[in-house]
Amino acid sequence: MTSSCLRLAVAASLAFLALVGCSSAPPQTAEGDNDADFALYRTVLDRVRASYVDPVSEGKLVANSLKGMLTGLDPHSDYMSESEYQEMLDDSQGEFAGIGAELTREDGRPKIIAPIDDTPAARAGVRSGDVILRIDGKVTDGMNLKDVVDALRGEVGSKVSISIGRHNQPPFDVTLTRAVIRIASVKWKLEPGHIGYARISNFAEKTQQELLAAIDGLTREAGGRLDGFVLDLRNDPGGLLDESVRVASDFFDGGTVVSTRGRESDDDHVYHAPPGGDRLKGVPMVVLINGASASASEIVAGALQDRHRAVIVGTRSFGKGSVQTIIPLDGHGALRLTTARYYTPSGRSIQEHGIAPDVRVLLPKDEQSAEEELIHESDLRGALNNREPGESGAADSTTASARGGEADGEEAEGTIDPTLIGTSRDYQLARALAELHEIMAHPAARAQLSGNR
Repeated sequence: MTSSCLRLAVAASLAFLALVGCSSAPPQTAEGDNDADFALYRTVLDRVRASYVDPVSEGKLVANSLKGMLTGLDPHSDYMSESEYQEMLDDSQGEFAGIGAELTREDGRPKIIAPIDDTPAARAGVRSGDVILRIDGKVTDGMNLKDVVDALRGEVGSKVSISIGRHNQPPFDVTLTRAVIRIASVKWKLEPGHIGYARISNFAEKTQQELLAAIDGLTREAGGRLDGFVLDLRNDPGGLLDESVRVASDFFDGGTVVSTRGRESDDDHVYHAPPGGDRLKGVPMVVLINGASASASEIVAGALQDRHRAVIVGTRSFGKGSVQTIIPLDGHGALRLTTARYYTPSGRSIQEHGIAPDVRVLLPKDEQSAEEELIHESDLRGALNNREPGESGAADSTTASARGGEADGEEAEGTIDPTLIGTSRDYQLARALAELHEIMAHPAARAQLSGNR
C-alpha cells in the first residue's frame, strides 16, 4: 500500500482508520470558479483575523474553513492537517494506546458505532449507539473526531473518564484504563456437526491471512473436511476494501465481487475473484449480519448473497456504501473525499439501504437492550442517498421491505450485547446453525449455494 492514495470504507475510528484500496485521484478545480466567491472568502478571512477577540493565525483559519467545507458534505469527508494525516497513516498499522471503539459524528457529538472486541471499551460495557458527552469533564459538543480521538488516547495504563448518554437513561460516567489496541480480526471455533464458525471483527491488513488460518484449523479439527460454515460479520464496522475482496474471493471460483462508480471514470472499478479460489467448495455457508455490520463487511455479505454462495441471516446492515479517497496535499495534510458508491455484483447500491438478510432473525426480548438506540447510515445527518453519482432529484422510493428496512408493522431490530456474540447464549447464531443444518440435510438446497451465478 502506498502513501500516495488510500481509500476509506468506514466512519472514523478510535481503533484504526479503515483503508480501502488505492487509486490516483488528484484534486481537480471545479468548473466555473466564481471570483466573487473567493473575494468574499478573502474578505471574511481578513476580517476575522483582524477583529477576532484573540489573535488567530491565517493558517488556523484556513484549516478550519477547509474542515468545515469537507465535513459539511457528508459524514465521512474531511480535511486532515499534516499531523492528522500522518497519524492516520500510523493508525493503519493497527496498534496504538486507546479505549477501542468505532466512532461516528452525529449532531455535533461523537457516537459509538461499536466497541472493538477485547478492548477497554468492550469490557466496560460501552455499547453501540452510546453518545460520549464528556471526556475527563470536557464537553464534547462541537468537537471534531480528531479532537475526540486525541482526548481518548494516551499513555498505556493511564485512565480516562467518559460521560455516556444512552437512550432513555440518565447520563453516567465510566472510567477506562487505556491499553494498546491490537486488533485480531478473526476468531474461530468448531461447532457440533463439523460446522466451522469464524467471526471477522474488522477488515485489517492480515484478515484474509487470519481467515485462511482459521479455515485450516477448523478443517483439521473436523477430521479433514467441514460440512458447513458460518461467517459472522455482526458488529463489524468495515476496513480495507482490498481485504474484503480477498475474503469474499476465498468463497468464489472467479466472477465479480464488488464494483465502484463515481462521477469520474477513474473512480469506476470492478473487482473480480480469481478463478478456482473457493477454499470451501461444495460446503454450504451462512453469513450473520446486523445493524452494526458496515462497509467492507457489507461488501462481503452482498457478494455472497448476490452470487448465491451463502444464506444471509440476521437484520439489515448499516448501509455505508460510499468510498473515500485520501488525496495528499504536498505536505499540507490531505483530503478524505467521498468519490464513489460501491455496488454488489447484481448492481445494488449498499449506500443508505444496506444489505437485507434472506432470513430475518431478531433478538429475543430478554436479550435486547431497550435503552440502546440503533443507528444506520441513513440516520446520519448529511448522509448520501442511494442515487447514481451525479443524478439529481429526490431519493429513490424503494420500499422499506425491498431495501431491508423495517416495513410497516414489523418489529424493529434490537442491539446485541457484544459479550454474547459467538457464545452458547447467542440466539442469532443458534438460528444460523439451525438454518445451516436444514440446508445440509437437503441436497437441492446445498446445490443452490454454488457461488457460480
